[in-house]
Amino acid sequence: MRLLLLVILVWLSACAQQPPADKPGSTTPTSAPSPAPAPTPLPPLDLSGRPGERALLAGIKAYEDADYKLAEAQFLLSLKTGMASRIDTAAAHKYLAFIYCSSNRFAQCEAAFRSAFDADPSFSLSKSEAGHPLWGSVYQRAARP
Repeated sequence: MRLLLLVILVWLSACAQQPPADKPGSTTPTSAPSPAPAPTPLPPLDLSGRPGERALLAGIKAYEDADYKLAEAQFLLSLKTGMASRIDTAAAHKYLAFIYCSSNRFAQCEAAFRSAFDADPSFSLSKSEAGHPLWGSVYQRAARP
């Protein structure tokens, strides 16, 4: 058992060693370029004064918890209250579209997707979302000009 432990320790210490220095005459530069400075982290976003964004986050949580009735109410509240970002507005419409299509309200689903495109012209679904059997075709119709 001690031998196994010793072998593991030697192996781990070998893995942790620095790579050997370049040999003289090597075409590789001997000093690596300085790394770029680390980006300054953004401060946490204070949403306490942004009821629209708070409602959007609450809607996403309810959606992820499969409480679609509450999620729908929160997304509608976020849109009614308004949000600073067009991306957030498009996200609220996207989730509403998912809820509408999932409950066979296809006209509302298509309208929600159109509203997402109106809010953010660069709006798009991920490949897996766009191929979803419930809303994929509705999304494709809404995406056409």
